[in-house]
Amino acid sequence: MTRKVRTRIAPSPTGFLHLGTARTALFSWAYARHHGGDFILRVEDTDEARSTQEAVDQIIAAMKWLNLDHDEGPYFQMQRLARYREVIGHMLNDGTAYRCYCTPAELDAMREAQRARGDKPRYDGRWRPEPGKALPAIPEGARPVIRFRNPIDGTVTWDDMVKGSITISNAELDDLVIARPGADADTLIGTPTYNFCVVVDDWDMQISHVIRGDDHVNNTPRQINILRALGAELPVYGHVPMILGPDGDKLSKRHGAVSVTEYESAGYLPEAMLNYLARLGWSHGDDELFSREQLVSWFDGQHLAKSPAQWDAAKLNWVNAHHLKALPDEVLAGHVVARCAERGIKVVADAQLGRMCALFKDRCATTVELCDWLAMYFADVAPSDADRSTHVTDAVRPALLSLRDRFTEIEWTKPAISAAIKEAITAHGLKMPQLAHAVRVLVCGRAQTPSIDAVLELFPRDTVLARLKIG
Repeated sequence: MTRKVRTRIAPSPTGFLHLGTARTALFSWAYARHHGGDFILRVEDTDEARSTQEAVDQIIAAMKWLNLDHDEGPYFQMQRLARYREVIGHMLNDGTAYRCYCTPAELDAMREAQRARGDKPRYDGRWRPEPGKALPAIPEGARPVIRFRNPIDGTVTWDDMVKGSITISNAELDDLVIARPGADADTLIGTPTYNFCVVVDDWDMQISHVIRGDDHVNNTPRQINILRALGAELPVYGHVPMILGPDGDKLSKRHGAVSVTEYESAGYLPEAMLNYLARLGWSHGDDELFSREQLVSWFDGQHLAKSPAQWDAAKLNWVNAHHLKALPDEVLAGHVVARCAERGIKVVADAQLGRMCALFKDRCATTVELCDWLAMYFADVAPSDADRSTHVTDAVRPALLSLRDRFTEIEWTKPAISAAIKEAITAHGLKMPQLAHAVRVLVCGRAQTPSIDAVLELFPRDTVLARLKIG
């Protein structure tokens, strides 16, 4: 193929952007970027009853969060109805489409009779024009659908980017409805259907490669036949297998198949999500961790998996933890500010917050977990009764009181804090864990933290003194 690479993602706004569509968008985007091509965003909103503006907004927000920038769009199919009807008009004149006046009741009876005979339910072509064929009388007041006149003989074959050569017999395909009935007798062509609109869109937008889920494989031969009827150049198709849950079933909400933006709210980084999604159905040798730039450099359309991928929440956490640790502390601080703001905690992204991120990020898989840790620096803590009774014992209380007194006069640095704690341990005959755990519970609200001297140094001295005041 010598024409310019142009790919697209075309979600339907009948629901939010989910993981499977996000992965398809990623593959299409990366392929276009690798080849210096264009990536187009379309919104397939012809299902008026189920499409919502909320879903449109979420789709665009998810694409923006993932930083899958599009060169054109978003285009909306409902804004292109005149174009679709124009093409259908030409097809009616050319004889590649025709009006069908079957009622829903007739279609149901047709299918029931076919099932009773053991045949595959399908439209029987009763309104399909043929030389010498007498068509039924048009029922009074009937509003027709428009059907594509699919070839009867031969096959449809394409070389799929993922699955290799695929051949479908035209005998397996009936005459697809390409436009619903008009709203009234004066509207000759109603709303065009998905399988037709997508063909005209791909044709008009000169899409060179269509990468999508393999649930569209059955649509592809129909779309190829329509494109051929229009005299249009065919794109290259690639159908990627679905993503399965850990149990091998179709990915669902119980596996974590929520909207992409919910992962943003859960503290995942877009770089990590792209890294993980890319590895669900594609590989570059044994590389598990890579940047957006490396993905673009490597993604040439090869090495797409033929088998379904399995979602692994633990693996996503591992990938996210890697990308989180790799972020500069000042960038990570910005994420913490946003997470804290969601909890009503006002935090400033300064050098001190960067030092806090540096100390705690190795313990975290997400920015939400990091905020869980750092919130103790900006909001009151409430140690559990169990932690208090376990660690703030009568044996430790005298040491806590003397340590608090010592904290009022030392230089507020990690070495001085460490020395003060060691002095209290020696003076009261304790072991380090006894005193350190008690200090952690009172000051941090939990019994486990990084090195206590490093943790305390990042607190204002007054906060530590107030929390150690046990009476």
